[in-house]
Amino acid sequence: MNGRAMGAGLLTAAALVALGALGAPQAAAAETLPPAPTPEQAASAPGTLDTLSRFFARDGAVARSAAAPRVEGGSVPVRILSPDFVAGKPGAPVARVEFRASRAVAADGQKASLWTVKQPGGWQVVNIATGDDEIRYAEQGGRVLPGGIVFREPQIDAWYVQKGAKVLPLDEDAVRAVGAGGTSLDAYRERVAAAYGDKLPGSAYGKKGAAGGYAPQAAQAPVAADGPAVPATAAAAAGGSGLLALAGVGAVRRRRARGAGRGAEA
Repeated sequence: MNGRAMGAGLLTAAALVALGALGAPQAAAAETLPPAPTPEQAASAPGTLDTLSRFFARDGAVARSAAAPRVEGGSVPVRILSPDFVAGKPGAPVARVEFRASRAVAADGQKASLWTVKQPGGWQVVNIATGDDEIRYAEQGGRVLPGGIVFREPQIDAWYVQKGAKVLPLDEDAVRAVGAGGTSLDAYRERVAAAYGDKLPGSAYGKKGAAGGYAPQAAQAPVAADGPAVPATAAAAAGGSGLLALAGVGAVRRRRARGAGRGAEA
């Protein structure tokens, strides 16, 4: 993704409750992290910070004891292009909130995005992704179009900000899609309807599991052994961005190079 170190890791789902595969030759026993009342508390919980130390220390980037991770600022809502908007449902917003993200920083300057979702009783961290795209684009969108809604079109890995009838690009993929000057909301709807209208939930394409970024909000991903389920919304968001959301303990996946393999995401 733009600004992210390609090839860095992604920890998903129950990887946050047992990371022995990263920290030691043998897998550690799973340890459940209870939900926290707020996204910020979940992100800064001692167990999360310990996991971040292991995450930042992967591949010898920094000694685990020296990682000293910290969480900067509050969390931001992460919005993904809405299938209702693509389908032309009256009144549908351009995007829907899928999860919240917080920025984590290591002592050596590495950055990561902590994804949190609402669970019974509180918020749970379900993903750690390298880099801080989610927070960075939220900040950029606030400068470009104050009061606008920042969202991501996962099929082409593009970030935008929308306010009223205006849609402006925030990265090069979005510029390629709508031009440097942006487009109108109606024109953007026409574009995504033409691109994804036959790939919505319930379509033949969607039933094959290929419609990246679209999943029923109420659905749940498979439960990992000794770990929490990952809500399908967060899993779909990860899948649409080239981050493979797995529910396996200690799961690690690599980000692919920007622009590679997008045909499978549309």
